[in-house]
Amino acid sequence: MNKKHPHKGCFHPRNDWRYTGRTPAHRARHGFRLVYKMSKPLPLLESVTADSLPDALGTVTRRTLPATIAQTLRRLIIEGELAPGTRLNERELCDRLDVSRTPLREAFRMLCADGLVEMRPNRGASVIALSEQDVRESFEIMEGLEALSGELACRRITPAQLAELKALTYEMQACHARHDLSGYYQLNSRIHDQINAAAHNRQLTELYQNVNLRLQNLRYRSNLKRDKWDVAMQEHLGMVQALDARDATGMRRIMRAHMVRKREAALESFRPHTADTP
Repeated sequence: MNKKHPHKGCFHPRNDWRYTGRTPAHRARHGFRLVYKMSKPLPLLESVTADSLPDALGTVTRRTLPATIAQTLRRLIIEGELAPGTRLNERELCDRLDVSRTPLREAFRMLCADGLVEMRPNRGASVIALSEQDVRESFEIMEGLEALSGELACRRITPAQLAELKALTYEMQACHARHDLSGYYQLNSRIHDQINAAAHNRQLTELYQNVNLRLQNLRYRSNLKRDKWDVAMQEHLGMVQALDARDATGMRRIMRAHMVRKREAALESFRPHTADTP
């Protein structure tokens, strides 16, 4: 025990809060300054939802709290619960997520850096709404990046990476069979990220991540129609086969076709809907 500061380093018996080293006189005037000691493992961000976030925050330190909030908001944006153009009401989100405004605003800044949220003076934060031109141009870039990732992955993927991709694809196929779009999309994102990682090109990965973040909601919505979802699932099975055969040309063709279909599905939302004729 520290003889000069007998409470320094001690832990609260109930909450694992730690008293910091201050003199008794200072503590008498100002009270104890408490620092949280994380006593449980940090939950996986992929498993955190808006409903479960308040419980998860009990194990999150101040440093990771904004990142956890940002991940939850990112999922709500991707799945369309926070639609493009939606104003992010701080009071409502603080109440819903059971957090204060300071970490929430830091999460907004993280999402702004990702290109998912825009912040305007005196107007607060809102979800980015891409124009039709933005969508078309972004998907054209992603088409090239995905095709290059697939081609390089066929040449450079390791046996361990290939085995992991096969396992993820089979899990995703099971989600497709039981109509679990949310679970399917989480696995889908991991698969595309791992194909990119298997290319073993850091510059390509950086470009891929920067562009892909803006398109997550559109890529998710492209599977809302079952026929398009069925085609996408078959294309993913073809990707695994091409990687297994080290067929770089075939993989590049599949990846381009995959992204072209995603782009066309995303652009449908900008076209006027006409009533079906009998």
